[in-house]
Amino acid sequence: MIIGAHVPDDKPLAQAESVGAAAIQMFVGPPQSWKKPPSRPDAEELKASDTPIYVHAPYLINVASPNNRVRIPSRKILAGTLERSAEVGAAGVIVHAGHAEDGIEKGFMRWRKVFEELKGDEPPILIENTAGGDNAMGRHADVIARLWEHIGEFDPCFCFDTCHAHAGGEELGDVIERLLAATGKIDLVHANSSRDAPGSGRDRHANFDEGQIDVDVIVDMVKASKSSVVICETPWTGIANDIEILHQHV
Repeated sequence: MIIGAHVPDDKPLAQAESVGAAAIQMFVGPPQSWKKPPSRPDAEELKASDTPIYVHAPYLINVASPNNRVRIPSRKILAGTLERSAEVGAAGVIVHAGHAEDGIEKGFMRWRKVFEELKGDEPPILIENTAGGDNAMGRHADVIARLWEHIGEFDPCFCFDTCHAHAGGEELGDVIERLLAATGKIDLVHANSSRDAPGSGRDRHANFDEGQIDVDVIVDMVKASKSSVVICETPWTGIANDIEILHQHV
């Protein structure tokens, strides 16, 4: 298992080395912007590196939205992010599953539209489970299973976040088993603790020794996922210790 970290966008390779991360997750543009990210000046350096690189798409993206002013720009910025991610040699692009305010059934078809429009040469899209919200496309395992029924033929990838499952109210003891049954595989794990109580719906990450998820539970989920890559997205001041805990126990 490769253990990495979400790193600051400035000098990501050096930042990863400073905390003992063997893989990188990063943004290729501002996480709260609708604008297409510019090409990175270090794109060739990143692409030539042996370090696996994953890109997190902007938080604003909601391809399941019924609102044209959200859904259409979401597809455009996702396409732009995929293009820039290819330039840095990304192994995949993580996208939040989003919300369909007019009902998840319609959201399933909007997600299908995303995959139908792909050219085929982009980095893989990893759909991530989310922490809260009504009509969420990725908060609960049963909805994720139904989403995969609609898009499974495209062989989509899945990213599992431990904090999101906790905050979403999932039973952590068997959530991995249920998600593997739903998606067939977990391609990437976000190993995070949570600042808030289970079922809170709040996406606020915490370091392992300060959060509300027992460290053993996080470790058990990481092991059960059978994923080859795990990324810590915990606060930077303690992320090196979180990586070391995973090295010790996984």
